[in-house]
Amino acid sequence: MTEQNETSTSADSASAPPSSAMRRRSVLQIAAGAAATTPYFAWSPRSFAQEANSKNDRRTIGVIGAGGMATGNLNAARQWLDVVAIADVDAGRADGFNKKFSDGKADVYDDYRPMLERDDIDVLHIATPDHWHTKPLVEAMLAGKDVYCEKPLTLTIDEGKLIRKVQKQTGRIVQVGTQQRSTFPLFVKALAIVNEGRLGKIRQVQAAIGGAPTSPSIPVAEVPSKLDWDRWLGPAPAVDYLHLRKDKATFTNCHYEFRWWYEYSGGKLTDWGAHHVDICNWALKLNGQTEGPTSISGTAKHPVEFKNGVPQQDDRYNTATSFQFNVQYPGDTEMIIRNDTRNGVLITGDKGRIFVSRGALQGQPVEDLANNPLPDDAIAKVYRNMPMEFNERKQHWANFLYCSENKVQPISDVHSHMEMLNVCHLAGICARLGRELKWDDSIEQIVGDDEANAMLSRPYRDGFAIEMG
Repeated sequence: MTEQNETSTSADSASAPPSSAMRRRSVLQIAAGAAATTPYFAWSPRSFAQEANSKNDRRTIGVIGAGGMATGNLNAARQWLDVVAIADVDAGRADGFNKKFSDGKADVYDDYRPMLERDDIDVLHIATPDHWHTKPLVEAMLAGKDVYCEKPLTLTIDEGKLIRKVQKQTGRIVQVGTQQRSTFPLFVKALAIVNEGRLGKIRQVQAAIGGAPTSPSIPVAEVPSKLDWDRWLGPAPAVDYLHLRKDKATFTNCHYEFRWWYEYSGGKLTDWGAHHVDICNWALKLNGQTEGPTSISGTAKHPVEFKNGVPQQDDRYNTATSFQFNVQYPGDTEMIIRNDTRNGVLITGDKGRIFVSRGALQGQPVEDLANNPLPDDAIAKVYRNMPMEFNERKQHWANFLYCSENKVQPISDVHSHMEMLNVCHLAGICARLGRELKWDDSIEQIVGDDEANAMLSRPYRDGFAIEMG
């Protein structure tokens, strides 16, 4: 996914370090403390390790969902991994993925469950649409597998409660695909500035995530011959397959466009929100904000009419196209989630403020680093003193494989992820109901609003319940 175009609004952009070629390595043999001795943003290019010749230095992976995200991820991680199994409800995608990453030699399934029973699969990657994340993730953990699962981890808040419970129960290592924590070094540098107290007490964080598209009325279409539409829907309600090609654009309720339907996603709030709200939440935690939110209010515009939180038209995109939410925290701290300003994160403290995006790090505290640099271990402390070398998606995968081998929590664990994703989900409920919500973070319940509380979960369609073993 690409970020919106940016224009400079304050200080000069901070520059990223040069990318280094991460050759295939035994990612698991680097000492965890090595990063602590590396000056922030000053290391010279280096590889994580020398090339290994032994087949045993590689790990096997099963891929659930073989679309664009899985392709991008395995392009990054293929130097360490052999794809031995692929599950996808679209046979065309599965075959293409198999040819690209396994020379057609991987086993292909239309159902992921046989992969959970295979002892020859070391780790799993889940890159399905959002509504298909929780079920295979929970079942994979119960089957003893470590998993790299794409974001957002869940469709609802209650799914997150289950995932966290099962992770604690099984001890499995789960990396969430919020690679912004690893692969865009400006964010980690911004968080190091926060962690070193350069902004003082944080009073406000803003996540600007852009708006969502609308669609025309999309007609019912014939299901493509290689797509198992019933299984693509899975836990979601049974509906017709919709497809329209118009003005060189494709509109559908499948594959990429699923993210603009509440039935399968949370729209922009859980798409880009899962990145920028994550950075906001991380900054608050580093600044000592230990308690979760107390309320959320705001406004949102939808492309269809809603009644009791339910879209009243089923032939077009229905997620919020524009919005602004105010999330209140104890201690007079707030988070703002909006679509109407420059994509990125604005962090404001009582000593200064900084703006950070995938292409810029700006503000007076950044300029002050020229005369008062961060300590050498500032970046390493934010990254939990784990091995690091920022290089596109590779670092996030290297972190996952390192943590899987060493049985430590990865940089994007399910617990911190759900802390921030709960905020995104609450924003979605607020948008659909059009009213303020009071939140009790200690029990993860909406206060005094039965209708809103009912939206913390969604029923699974018959035949697609989570198999708890």
